Amino acid sequence: MSDLISKSKAQHDQWHDRWKNNNIGFHEADGNHLLKRHFKALGLTPGQHVFLPLCGKTKDLGWLLSNDLRVSGIELNESAIIQLFEELSVTPNVERTENHTLYSAANIRIFVGDFFELTKVQLGTVDAVFDRAALVALPIALRHDYTRHLIDITDNARQLLVCYDYDESLISGPPFSVTEQEVYSHYNAFFNIEGAFRQPVEGGFRGEKNVYEAAYLLR
Repeated sequence: MSDLISKSKAQHDQWHDRWKNNNIGFHEADGNHLLKRHFKALGLTPGQHVFLPLCGKTKDLGWLLSNDLRVSGIELNESAIIQLFEELSVTPNVERTENHTLYSAANIRIFVGDFFELTKVQLGTVDAVFDRAALVALPIALRHDYTRHLIDITDNARQLLVCYDYDESLISGPPFSVTEQEVYSHYNAFFNIEGAFRQPVEGGFRGEKNVYEAAYLLR
C-alpha cells in the first residue's frame, strides 16, 4: 500500500495545478446528463448512500442530495471542496481524521486527501458508486489499482461509470481514454456489465470530433 500511495502522490501536483489554473473542463456546470438519464437504473431508494470518487465540486452531489440520498466523496484539492459547500450554501463541519480532512453537513461527507488512503471503515456502507471523473482522470499506471481499491472500500457496490473513448495519439488527457475493453478488464470478474450509452461528444473535444462518451451499469 505504501508503494501505491507513493505512485498516486506523483500525480498530486498536477491535479492541484489544474485547480489553481482553473483548468477544470471536466467540471459540468449543470450536472452530468448521464447521471440524470440512468439514475433510476441504479434502483436506489431515499436515504441510501452514494459515493463519488475524485468528486471535485461537481453539481452531481447537489443533484443527488435533492433526490433524498446521502452522499460521500473524496477529493484531493481542498479549495474545490470549499467552493462546493459555498455553492451549496451550506456551512460544513471540518475535522481532521488520521489521513484526511473531513467536511460534513446533513447527508453529505467529503474527505479531502488521497483516495488510496480512504478505508472501508471511514466510508461506511455504500449502496452505489457514481464514477464520472475518477477512472478517466487517472493515468493507466494507476487505473488497475484504483478499481481494486474502489471495489474493496465499497464492497462491490453497484456502479454507474462514465468514460471517454478516443484516439490518444491525437488528444492528451486527462480525461484519458478508457475503452470498453479496458472497462471489462477491470470489472468483469466482479460485476455484470451493461453498456448503457455510447455516443459521440457533441462538438468534439479539444479540436477532435471522434470522441465518444460512454456509460456502463455495473451490478
